[in-house]
Amino acid sequence: MNTTKNIYLAAPLFSEAEQDYNRKLETALKDLGFDVFVPQEDSNDTEAAREEMDSNKIFQLNLEAVDNCDIVVAVLDGGSDIDSGTAWEIGYAYSKKKTIIGLKTDFRTLGPEGLVNLMIGESANELETNVTDLLKTMKKYR
Repeated sequence: MNTTKNIYLAAPLFSEAEQDYNRKLETALKDLGFDVFVPQEDSNDTEAAREEMDSNKIFQLNLEAVDNCDIVVAVLDGGSDIDSGTAWEIGYAYSKKKTIIGLKTDFRTLGPEGLVNLMIGESANELETNVTDLLKTMKKYR
């Protein structure tokens, strides 16, 4: 019986830097023993793929991946507001009662009012501010 937990990595994926960061997180999470679905890789959600594939197909692949995951790890960086696709994925995952772990490393927006938007913060089971702490937290979800 496979007891490996599945993670859906919800994150911006539109620049090379974002894609590289997502790959780094994917590797670190896989090293902890998780299976990781990364939309830029696993549903081929890239600019070129959007030109070749039906957008609905990409949407359906990502929707199924959230449905089938145990945990959503959501990158919440992006300035004063998070990526709109990531916000949607968090809301959908929350409605499906999935565990949601947020990662907010952008220190420019870490103020006394909180780490993130109230609705995002209340949806998350955990919020971490660096990758080291994220990986420590993830160990208890294996």
